[in-house]
Amino acid sequence: MSQQDLAKLAGVTRQTISGVESGQYAPSTTISLRLAKALGCQVEDLFWLEEDLPEITAIPAENLPYGQGLRVILARIGGEWVAHPLRGKDAFRTEMIPSDGEGNRLLGVDTVLVKLLEEPQKLLHTAVLAGCSPALSLWARAAERWHPELRVHLTFANTMTALQRLCRGEVHIAGMHLYCSQTQEYNTPFVHRVLKDKAAVLINLGVWEEGLLVQQGNPKKLKTVADLAQPGVSIINREDGSGSRELLERKLQEEKVTFAAVQGFDHIVNGHQEVALAVANGKADAGVSSASIATAFGLEFIPLHRSRYDLVVLKEYLEEAPVQKLLGTLSHRQVISQLQSLGGYDTSLTGEVVAVT
Repeated sequence: MSQQDLAKLAGVTRQTISGVESGQYAPSTTISLRLAKALGCQVEDLFWLEEDLPEITAIPAENLPYGQGLRVILARIGGEWVAHPLRGKDAFRTEMIPSDGEGNRLLGVDTVLVKLLEEPQKLLHTAVLAGCSPALSLWARAAERWHPELRVHLTFANTMTALQRLCRGEVHIAGMHLYCSQTQEYNTPFVHRVLKDKAAVLINLGVWEEGLLVQQGNPKKLKTVADLAQPGVSIINREDGSGSRELLERKLQEEKVTFAAVQGFDHIVNGHQEVALAVANGKADAGVSSASIATAFGLEFIPLHRSRYDLVVLKEYLEEAPVQKLLGTLSHRQVISQLQSLGGYDTSLTGEVVAVT
């Protein structure tokens, strides 16, 4: 409504409304009560003192930049508050994510002071995931529908970065999909390498098809990774530490194709969606991702490998309420159906503990 409309409802002048909105006029108790009545709310919903906002001290995630007024998501992890930045990809789902608070991180200080913008009790229901699979966001949203009080914050990270964040105590769960050709094991050797003596469990999210994304009709007639070395063929690649890059390098080595022979090998993007967009927009002829991503972007898919996507959780986090609620939804039909609808996902192991370290 206009200032004039609100003024009439509250029985005050339009100038009064303008002064309140601009911060040049502090309303009296009578005017405050009239405004609250006119708007059908409590006085506290309209006016509050900045110094009344509670503050807590949190441990900053490593990717939280230095600065003031930082938008953050807070979660209780291992008995400590951890502040994650709402910045870049992590600031969005398809819409902007509301902030839990504003933090000030100063040079030389190990903690960050966060002025809360959300009820502290709600923050206790936050589970934090790190990973790159689109299936993680599907699982998170399905779990939030099942448990309305649960909040799942998904922070983008490739496999090795996700494990490192878990090791630092920044996230509850890390998603990963790596294969060790020496031991012929999925994920476990890398967990041992990064987490060292930290006890953890690996719970399967699904087994997915990984391979080459190509445009509809496969105009370059690609069949194997060896074809990527043909003249006139360019690829889009992922960053070091990602499962997709590890797969591409392993397959090229098996075919005895040097990395230098592949045009675009050093053209790096971060994330499965970015790979698909580059291929779909004709910026590259091929890139490694999953069958579900190919389906989502209307691309053709050349399978290379079946990869086990596991969730790594430190044993000490298994007793935390939001983690229990989130993991408890893995076997729900709603979650299984969502994963199956993606295409290229085998859910026969979903929810099972596949390794203990």
